[in-house]
Amino acid sequence: MRIALVTDYYLPTLGGVQTAVKALGESLRLTGHEVTVFCPLAEPGDDPGLVGLPVSALFRPDGYPFAWSPRRVTATLRREFAGRRIDVVHTHSEMFAALGTVRAAAELDIPVVHTMHGRIDVYTAQVLPLPRLTVPVLAALHGRQVSHRGVRVTGGADYTRTRHARRMWRLMLAQSRASAHVIVPSAHFARRLRDQGATTPTTVLSNGLEPEVLRRVGTPTPRTPAKGEPLRIVWVGRLSPEKRPEVLVEAARSFPPGVAVDVYGDGISRRGLERAARRAGAPVTLHGAVPQHRVLDAMRDAHLLVSSSIGFDNQPMVILEAIASGLPVLHCDPDLAETIPDGAGFLARTPDAAGLAHEVGELRRHPDRIGRAGLAAVAARSRVAQSAEPVLRVYADAIRRKR
Repeated sequence: MRIALVTDYYLPTLGGVQTAVKALGESLRLTGHEVTVFCPLAEPGDDPGLVGLPVSALFRPDGYPFAWSPRRVTATLRREFAGRRIDVVHTHSEMFAALGTVRAAAELDIPVVHTMHGRIDVYTAQVLPLPRLTVPVLAALHGRQVSHRGVRVTGGADYTRTRHARRMWRLMLAQSRASAHVIVPSAHFARRLRDQGATTPTTVLSNGLEPEVLRRVGTPTPRTPAKGEPLRIVWVGRLSPEKRPEVLVEAARSFPPGVAVDVYGDGISRRGLERAARRAGAPVTLHGAVPQHRVLDAMRDAHLLVSSSIGFDNQPMVILEAIASGLPVLHCDPDLAETIPDGAGFLARTPDAAGLAHEVGELRRHPDRIGRAGLAAVAARSRVAQSAEPVLRVYADAIRRKR
């Protein structure tokens, strides 16, 4: 099968979508399929399996290259899809790389599968400059490429109360409707799509890690802080308001002695976090953006991963990496419990800094809990490996529907 994976975010920029697309592409290639990734490139490359899309010279939201213009993006994709005789297209975003894909694939009669990776209603509110102005423009531009006509969003849910949120949910639902099949990595997000009236066939499939990552991690062992040894915490992700890294920095002010926090990632919140950590004298070290292998090394040496987001993440890839590393997870969002194996994580009793500080204090006093959680993570390691077969079944269904 000749497969096109299309995304608005890809390596070497860091993020969960980038990691998930790379893992999926590698797994599909290992099963003998021809895979090409199409994306706006942050820097030139010589990978024959990677095709760069036209980008804006001016607009780089959150530092990412931005696929632009719609006409140029669509023309590039149409030419490449036809020349490579693509059988199925799999989109992984809702911006202009994906929108150009929908139009190009429709003209060539190629089925489109779409993975809904995250809450762009939250992301756009937090990251886009002047969201009151830019979000309506973005929604209008999206509607010119993929019809929003007839899409209705109910305002009764806590996540659709604002006009901004309803605009972005219309956008997500329109993107879903334009696809032959939708993949969602978590049941909680699939449920919200159904509640908002999505009718496109939808399959819940976990993301996964490719064999290369699992080999890099090696065989993990549970780690319990020895007497007198620091409790080592890692936080990994985009330093952006929707990820709430500032909650961990604030919580660190109240951590008991002997706790060290290492933060890996970069983004618009970094300078504020650095100032907050200095003012508070918190035991936090910010390492900036680092390659994935550095993150995996840090996880192998740590005792606990903290996930501070709430109401945003669908299925964080860093949680899958933590499980593969035998690393327990302390999280704030109850929805993320479905990603964490039973016994391998801890839910903060409140999602604020006080809740995180309380749980870390308890774990510092009772380190054996960390060791038991690590054992549960190690036992579930096989669950986080990327499997190509369920995705290939979705592709086959999309091809049948198109025919």
